[in-house]
Amino acid sequence: MARMTSSSRPLLNRRLAEFGTTIFAEMSALALSTGSINLGQGFPDTDGPEEIREAAVRALRDGRGNQYPPGPGVPELRTAIAAHQERRYGLSYDPDTEVLVTAGATEAIAATLLALLEPGDEVIALEPYYDSYAACIAMAGGTRVPVTLRPHEGSFRLDLDELRAAVTDRTRLLLINTPHNPTGTVLTRAELAAIAELAVERDLLVVTDEVYEHLVFDNAEHLPLATFPGMRERTVTIGSAGKSFSFTGWKVGWVTSAPGLVTAVRSAKQFLTYVSSGPFQYAVAEALALPDSYFTAVREDMLAKRDLLATGLAEAGFEVFRPAGTYFITTDIRPLGESDGFAFCRALPERAGVVAIPNAVFYDHREAGAPFVRFAFCKRTEVLEEAAKRLRAM
Repeated sequence: MARMTSSSRPLLNRRLAEFGTTIFAEMSALALSTGSINLGQGFPDTDGPEEIREAAVRALRDGRGNQYPPGPGVPELRTAIAAHQERRYGLSYDPDTEVLVTAGATEAIAATLLALLEPGDEVIALEPYYDSYAACIAMAGGTRVPVTLRPHEGSFRLDLDELRAAVTDRTRLLLINTPHNPTGTVLTRAELAAIAELAVERDLLVVTDEVYEHLVFDNAEHLPLATFPGMRERTVTIGSAGKSFSFTGWKVGWVTSAPGLVTAVRSAKQFLTYVSSGPFQYAVAEALALPDSYFTAVREDMLAKRDLLATGLAEAGFEVFRPAGTYFITTDIRPLGESDGFAFCRALPERAGVVAIPNAVFYDHREAGAPFVRFAFCKRTEVLEEAAKRLRAM
């Protein structure tokens, strides 16, 4: 029998000790145990286009990608990513030196931060933030500096003065997410221009998480930060197939940037998964070439679902922040006489048969996020109708 060490040192690396099990695992388990409708975790309950699924099957049968694909990604997908960026945004990238395929956007974020950060470097992130940001910054030895998006006239807005004040001599990079999860904010042209000016002035790297680029509503417009003056050579842009094509389990993401930055990210990525998702890469290459009508139809479908759930939440008594992008709705529970999002979400499955996520998990300043709760609307219409019905009855 192996002897236990007498050391009192904890087994888990201290950089990760604060994170524990993700809230998504906890709430999804609660959904299963109570038979509740899961509007917590952001995955669709239907698959994407049949022709893209068949493209993956065809690749499997033809033996394409069943063995290790090339480290940077299959040429067909890298070419398709470059063509997508050129067609939609006028951004020209060399598929061989400026595009890198990753195991979803999450690995892209991890590899980028591991590659670009040294211990002690500061990273400014917009709070609330996707939970892997904090963990990846910690694993890289960096220090996260949150700049909080705050409610203002029905949406969450960035205070540019607060952003400027957060930059110090130790700031290495800005981590920007637009369209923004969980608030649904889409940064405006003026906000992005100000961020670009700040990055150039202070010689900062910028990592932009743009995985919801095709899910923008109303009068919002997605504008890649790399299109702004002085930004292409200092911006690492992260994209993903999961959100645009409803194949989240395929885990196909990518990075586009200048050659030196892509080389740096690839140096870290090769020691993470090395390669992944071989046959799916060929299918995503075909997906990226779908006509604009596909992306328009997806956006219109999500817009209808957003309005359905937003109306139901408002009728149930929540204050609703109608998102300009993503497939999440943030709500304020204080009109319901509640103020603790954690307690509210843990009780909601028993009270209403619905699961949501407390936004406070996405904040360093937990008190700032305490009364906010996030619901996902990337579900079938009938599921959202039933969820709205249950919430109104609550």
